[in-house]
Amino acid sequence: MTDFEHILPLWRELESAGADYVLATVVEVQGSSYRRPGARMLLAPDGRRAGTVSGGCLEAEVTKKAWWLTERGPVVERYSTLEDDGDLPYGSGCGGVVFILLERSATARPLLETLHKAWSAREPLAIATILSGSQIAHRMFAGPTLPAPAPDFASPRLKPWQLDLQQLAFAAFDDRKPRDESVVVDGTAARVWVDYRSARPGLWIFGAGDDTRPLHKMARELGWFVAVADGRTHLCTPARFPLADAAVPLVTADLPAAPPAELDLHSGDAAILATHSYEQDTHILAFLLARPPHQRPGYIGILGPQRRTREALGDAARLLGLTPTTKLVDEWLEGINGPTGLDLGADTSASIALSILAEVQKSLTAASALPLKKLRAIRSVTAG
Repeated sequence: MTDFEHILPLWRELESAGADYVLATVVEVQGSSYRRPGARMLLAPDGRRAGTVSGGCLEAEVTKKAWWLTERGPVVERYSTLEDDGDLPYGSGCGGVVFILLERSATARPLLETLHKAWSAREPLAIATILSGSQIAHRMFAGPTLPAPAPDFASPRLKPWQLDLQQLAFAAFDDRKPRDESVVVDGTAARVWVDYRSARPGLWIFGAGDDTRPLHKMARELGWFVAVADGRTHLCTPARFPLADAAVPLVTADLPAAPPAELDLHSGDAAILATHSYEQDTHILAFLLARPPHQRPGYIGILGPQRRTREALGDAARLLGLTPTTKLVDEWLEGINGPTGLDLGADTSASIALSILAEVQKSLTAASALPLKKLRAIRSVTAG
């Protein structure tokens, strides 16, 4: 699960009880670190915590001092994981320096509320946070459902530095990249960290057979939104897929013309066709391919040999009133991963699920899927 899914239940409990809390957020990393900027941990007054800011070497140290460090307001603390730097036990050995913003509920609450809304709606979000000076932990947000600033940034409700902060948030949202910037507050430059958070990815599993149950469990462990859809309504049930966010019964004969409203696929989602039914796969492919290219899932995978996929694409074209030319089928096939998955030597439902999710992760993040040892060697040669 994601940090936020771990944090959410504890946060709700503390808010309901009116209790204070400390939120720890990684805002900068120098050198090697298990977690990257944006990792968060929530601390309760009774010692409980949710989320992580490292691989286990920093959590106890952060927890021990967070409450008294934040007595006078938010602070950014430096934590070293270098063997010869700092007072962490046993040297930690990760080989980097981590900077963590510590803040109480007064400033953390608006952030957690906005994160919750974006997470629930599966929308991207940019967060511009001041990390120094008198306005430390002050934030502005940018997202698809948040109002954009006026063209001249001349809102009478906001101070000039707030307008600058708002502009930085929307610039990072448009670029889809985090950035380090600064704004001038009361004549002094203040550091700004702008975090860009991609939308929560969704995995749509078309097929409710026994072999897709490990797939839905692993995807939920990754924190993804998971929906299962199938025309076999006796299989597509919450009881069989207890971790799924949705179980959608399909009348596949109605596809692509009349899809159920629950099939709310986003462009950053992944769709896996695993019905083991040629007819169902054909109608589902037609439904997916009827969408404009920019609205199709970022990853479409299908079980079975490529020959079967080509035939299904031809029949999907006919369902859409198109002539299934070789050129059209080839163009569609180029954007479909069939057979789905990486070559991991998979021969069980669980290992096949692992190979599928590995390829989905690689595809959605545009990663190389190379062994990290080999990737590091390549980067060393390139840098040299």
